[in-house]
Amino acid sequence: MWKLVAGFVVFAALAMWLLSKGGDVDISGEKHGIEAPAAESAASSAASKP
Repeated sequence: MWKLVAGFVVFAALAMWLLSKGGDVDISGEKHGIEAPAAESAASSAASKP
């Protein structure tokens, strides 16, 4: 049983390390009332097309 727990801890630590090395990763949860920059640019480009 302890090997299973140790394996999970090692896997979780490795996953967090890889995510932190990957760049701008936000794992803080949902954001309410804040528009994402990608969504704003997509909405403005779609609105400007005839």
